Amino acid sequence: MEVYERKIMAVDDNKEILNLIEGILTDSGYSHIILAEHAGQAMKLFLKEQPDLIILDIMLPGEDGFSLFQRIRKKANVPILFLSAKDEDEDRLFGLGLGADDYMTKPFLPEELVLRIRAILKRTYHTTEEEAERETSYRIGEREIMPERAVVRWGTKEIPMTAKELMLLNKLYQNRGRIVTFDALCSTVWGDSYYGYENTLMVHIRHLREKIEEDPSHPRWLLTARGMGYRLAKE
Repeated sequence: MEVYERKIMAVDDNKEILNLIEGILTDSGYSHIILAEHAGQAMKLFLKEQPDLIILDIMLPGEDGFSLFQRIRKKANVPILFLSAKDEDEDRLFGLGLGADDYMTKPFLPEELVLRIRAILKRTYHTTEEEAERETSYRIGEREIMPERAVVRWGTKEIPMTAKELMLLNKLYQNRGRIVTFDALCSTVWGDSYYGYENTLMVHIRHLREKIEEDPSHPRWLLTARGMGYRLAKE
């Protein structure tokens, strides 16, 4: 499926913002756009339409975007871009810490919104069905990593990973035993515009440790190379 054929849902209580997003996406070639003005409507449309990406405002009436995000992620691991009038590092890190794929503040440039959406879609849905069939799982200690399903299996338990977590873990595994620099990891996930994402990288690494380490506070596998980057230890 082409990127422009993906379903995108925008959630914002401001109709002007919704109309603006719809116009930007339509002009850019996207044809499946779903609009919602509050959390209740968004959840119903999400379950009915199963969008491929969600643009989610934080300051919604009643239930805020963070809470709605958590409810949606319990149903599916759909990529989500937070949109907010706030430009505060704490909100940005909190949203990304929940597992969001990106975060933008209002007002935003139409071109930037389109570029970020396209980047998320390409990262998340780049694998064709044939490529997925060729992918094989790999082990980190007692955990089995299954890239084609984006899950960590531990015994009978399966823990889902976000697209960014999977990309980071795959990069580290490809260089297992060697240090992968902060710049290399950020570039893998955010491309050439990775500058300023070092703190965000730390959040994703923390979440990865929670999924692959027996004791995330004292990691055995995903190790920090102070001042340089991270290293995935060999057996």
